[in-house]
Amino acid sequence: MPEPLTAGFNPGRPLHRDWRAAWIAVRNLLRDPEDTEQVFRIMRALNADTSHRNYTRLLRSAEGGRIAFRHVELADRLGDRGWIDAFPAGSVGAAYRAFLDRTGFSAQGLADISYAENAEFRDSEHPYAWFGRRERDVHDIWHVLTGYTAEEPLGEACLVAFSYAQTGGLGWGAIGAMAALKSLKITRDTRFARAVWEGYRNGRRAAWLHGEDYEALLAEPLDAARRRLGIVEPVAYQRAQAWLRGRGLSGI
Repeated sequence: MPEPLTAGFNPGRPLHRDWRAAWIAVRNLLRDPEDTEQVFRIMRALNADTSHRNYTRLLRSAEGGRIAFRHVELADRLGDRGWIDAFPAGSVGAAYRAFLDRTGFSAQGLADISYAENAEFRDSEHPYAWFGRRERDVHDIWHVLTGYTAEEPLGEACLVAFSYAQTGGLGWGAIGAMAALKSLKITRDTRFARAVWEGYRNGRRAAWLHGEDYEALLAEPLDAARRRLGIVEPVAYQRAQAWLRGRGLSGI
């Protein structure tokens, strides 16, 4: 039986879904898309056993046992600027480096925001807690791989839809669906919603990205990695992005 959110922390058991807390957080996020803390409230309220199921799937994958055994903390690895700077031009790592420089984001910054709602995950040595941290830390790499820009609501909405397809986490699904619905009211047009739906379909089509060795993946040429992983060009997203920019709209 899942534990309620107020129970003592035990990473070995999934949290109980809290629909009211999720609804409040989704409304707050749609009111202020820059309030990243709300994303982690939604994840905590709705994702329940998502990390548990995906960790088990990782162990069943070809390289998953080795990845889990090594237990790399990606926030620490991605925060090593010397390591990031060593990736050659054209690689996934170089594109991630450009992403960091352009946005000012960092893996540790995202981790610190997440701990405002999930402080108990910071030092937990349980494998499910480790996998949850890993799920968080690859988010910006997924921005790079998919081409969904992190600095706009549309890019984030498309990536959360992609993430829902990849993980099955209801938190991702709720954010993407509510963003698409709000866009219909704000823009009186379906382009934003169609791009979000494309994100979901592209996530279903792609290889399971949580099974990747990210240290190795960052060294791959970006175009080759996208081909290998089945990540296709987000055509509907690019069209919606151009349409919104031409009208000075954010979409939500």
